[in-house]
Amino acid sequence: MSDKATWQGQTSTPTRIVLLRHGQTPLSVERRYSGRGNPSLTDVGLAQATAAATRLSASPFGSIDTIVSSPLARTRDTAEFASRVLGVDVAVHEGLIETDFGEWEGLTFREAAERDGRLHRKWLSDVDVAPPGGESFAAVADRIAQVRDDLVDQYPGQTILAVSHVTPIKTFLRGALGVGPELLFRMHLDLASFSIVEFYPDGGSVVRLVNDTAHLQ
Repeated sequence: MSDKATWQGQTSTPTRIVLLRHGQTPLSVERRYSGRGNPSLTDVGLAQATAAATRLSASPFGSIDTIVSSPLARTRDTAEFASRVLGVDVAVHEGLIETDFGEWEGLTFREAAERDGRLHRKWLSDVDVAPPGGESFAAVADRIAQVRDDLVDQYPGQTILAVSHVTPIKTFLRGALGVGPELLFRMHLDLASFSIVEFYPDGGSVVRLVNDTAHLQ
């Protein structure tokens, strides 16, 4: 228990989640929807993962107690670089997986819009709408809320490195800020970027960092 209260009045130690987006893949180079497909990191992506791990070795965000990762190759490979540097094993959490884009998997924005024009337009403004055979952003929010609860319950007061994807990370940030779904459509997150959220036992939360790419400069 800390003897110093935060500006929000909390006196307990929060669970800090350092969110790391995976490195570059061939689909991200071509700006294609990449959800449950399993592309590997490119050479650039491997370099990005190495740079992120090197930065973590200097403990800029505090000592990492545990590492959790989405089950997909691009996140697990990114997490493994951090694991080697930090000497912390990686645990897979299925809930950290990217949105299921269904039949839009592998398509560009334009290709999806041409294929399903009306549905695609509605999807861009309504989180309850899902791609054909895919997952809505509202469903992702429910999933990430459960991940948050799992991590806070399992690692109280600890610092967790969570290696995930753009939509889950935006959803963590949205939840911590307590804002509407507009954030999902208006926030940009770079590949291999860091963001930080903290969740308190009493339900309070704070965002400490968003889209930090200093290690990629």
